[in-house]
Amino acid sequence: MANDGLWTIRDVSAYLRVPTETLYRWRKVKYGPPAARVGRHLRYEPEAVRSWVREQAAA
Repeated sequence: MANDGLWTIRDVSAYLRVPTETLYRWRKVKYGPPAARVGRHLRYEPEAVRSWVREQAAA
């Protein structure tokens, strides 16, 4: 995973242990950690991903 700044979809996939296809599907149905488009690429704030995981665990 990238140590500085934003995570790629592959970074998030590895962190959550789900395929990248799952992340794309979740985004399409407005589920999953928040992502931002940077050009043609999705980028994730690491703390936002961790926060989303905590919210899911609490639900």
